[in-house]
Amino acid sequence: MKKININEKFGLFNEHWSPKIIGELNGQDVKLAKVKGEFVWHDHKNEDELFFIIKGILKIEFRDKTVELHPGEMLVVPRGVEHKPIAEEEVWLMLFEPSSTKHTGDITTELTVDKYDRI
Repeated sequence: MKKININEKFGLFNEHWSPKIIGELNGQDVKLAKVKGEFVWHDHKNEDELFFIIKGILKIEFRDKTVELHPGEMLVVPRGVEHKPIAEEEVWLMLFEPSSTKHTGDITTELTVDKYDRI
């Protein structure tokens, strides 16, 4: 059992759209990511996904609306719901999702991460 300083962890990487695992609990990964630009449309058939914003503004597009998240806000995207995150400026976020969650769902692109680094 060791405390984790989130700001220190964010200082360990610079790449965008490449989440890093900082902890695990009950089959869930706690991940940090820096994002900028547009991600891909995708869904997670069997897993919910929680986005918690640390820094910046993240827009998450859905087929019928767009949700804008600010620091201190979070959103749970239910399993099976197609979505596309967009960050006009760099955003720091924390993700909570089952360890089995695939980064881009069933879609494979140049942004897909198959193995997450642990920091």
